[in-house]
Amino acid sequence: MPHPMPPPSTPPVPLADLLARTDLGLRQLAGPREGVAIHWVHTSEMADPVPYLLGGEMLLTAGVHLAEVRATAATSPDAALDAYLDGYAARTVAAGAAALGFGIAPVHDTVPPALVTACDRHGLPLVEVPAGTPFTAVESAVWQAVTEARHRELTRLSEAQRALAAAAARPDPASAVLRALARHVHGWTALLAPDGAEHGSAGPRPDGPVRAAAGRLARVLGAGGPSSATDTLPGTSLSAYALTGRGHGRQALALVVAADPHDPPAHTIAGVAAVLLALITGPATAHGPAAAEHSAALVQLLLGARPADVAPLLGAPLWTVVHAERRRDTTASAASLAAALGTSLVAPGTAAEAPAAPGVRPATEATPRTEAATAPGVTPALRALVPADKEVTAYPGWTLGVSEPAPVAELATADRHAAAALRRALAGRTSLVRHRTPGPHSITSLVAPADARQHAQALLAPLADSPPLLATLHNWLSLHGSWDRTATALGIHRNTVRQRITRITGLLDTDLNDPDVRMELWFALRSLDRDASRP
Repeated sequence: MPHPMPPPSTPPVPLADLLARTDLGLRQLAGPREGVAIHWVHTSEMADPVPYLLGGEMLLTAGVHLAEVRATAATSPDAALDAYLDGYAARTVAAGAAALGFGIAPVHDTVPPALVTACDRHGLPLVEVPAGTPFTAVESAVWQAVTEARHRELTRLSEAQRALAAAAARPDPASAVLRALARHVHGWTALLAPDGAEHGSAGPRPDGPVRAAAGRLARVLGAGGPSSATDTLPGTSLSAYALTGRGHGRQALALVVAADPHDPPAHTIAGVAAVLLALITGPATAHGPAAAEHSAALVQLLLGARPADVAPLLGAPLWTVVHAERRRDTTASAASLAAALGTSLVAPGTAAEAPAAPGVRPATEATPRTEAATAPGVTPALRALVPADKEVTAYPGWTLGVSEPAPVAELATADRHAAAALRRALAGRTSLVRHRTPGPHSITSLVAPADARQHAQALLAPLADSPPLLATLHNWLSLHGSWDRTATALGIHRNTVRQRITRITGLLDTDLNDPDVRMELWFALRSLDRDASRP
């Protein structure tokens, strides 16, 4: 039995939410009633769909395969069917499926009682899909709920990042960041020394067991252990992040956050706060005057300063921009990634409408129309500025997009390149992708930029007023026409990608299966990219 893949980086949909929709008319007949989460939907009438399951899905079937089981049974068809359904439920659970949906009609008038018994036995939620509800309606409901949940999650992360960045620039910034963090994770936050002494806290004070567990985590981190640690108590999830003191003769501090265990965004928000507090609680005497200037540059960039204005504080002539997204199956902290990158210039990732991060001017300024600055579902957990002489390598638990070295004046362009590299890395399920600019002797250099731009604008004119179509075409071509990888890169459903490509084909009145057409469109899109990247 293959091990289920880790869940996708999209919020799950509670099964209870689907059951509550009167337009679907779903009814649960067996299995657990609480805590069931759906990540996606898969329909199959195969006798053994397990090899095609990823884990976390609701498997939908109309039971077409059951008739074959009865027909091929040598003796006692009912007993053969009972044994088959028991194995079917057991294997579906082992494959990691979240629930089984059984459609009434056109094959069956009711859900087979043996299937109800088998699902109860193996702990598989079984849902009856009424005759008037097509499977596509269930799938559409799941993706609609995923999209809405992801939008709420990104909005919450964006608001929290803005609040934390603003708090970091206030007087007594450590206390201000703790208060902002407590508000946005709806929990308790504290700076603890290894001996358990508090150096600041905010939010509702936890009970004794939680406070004792927090002290233990701070002690583990302060003893030179991992850079982060977690613990789970009834109703509470604890996360701790090492902040200061290692190698500088100072007492180490840890940020400890107590939040709802069923609130994944709280962990991401806490990681952002840990990066800021690591800067705030690490005085210049520990790292030298340059670190103080870097910290000042960081806060100014977080609040939207132009790169040119902070160039004197940055010092190094060339910088690499890194966009990083934490995988949901890891506990690796943002602070540990920052340490591995060897830079203190780390900022929370932001959505397009959020304040600028390092090197990023507001999204209303020159943003390539063919490549959204922040695609849905690909908002980085953090952005980092790394001196160009430091090598950026893959880091366990994180997916990285890396720009080419750039001077401070071109950090906005480098930031877009890092964002595009991160999208390619996520789509290709690889740990690191580096942006590469075509060399001076590439085929594109044979055409004058003005001529290339004029041709591109004319060729893509039917798409000019639709940035989503341009972004879809750009990603689809860059990913060699892969529906699934394009859907992952853009954070949308693969059917939406197909619909957009079909619409693009009609608007351009061309054949996207023709490699010559694809090549010409790609050159046109790249021409617009280069034009948009100019100051």
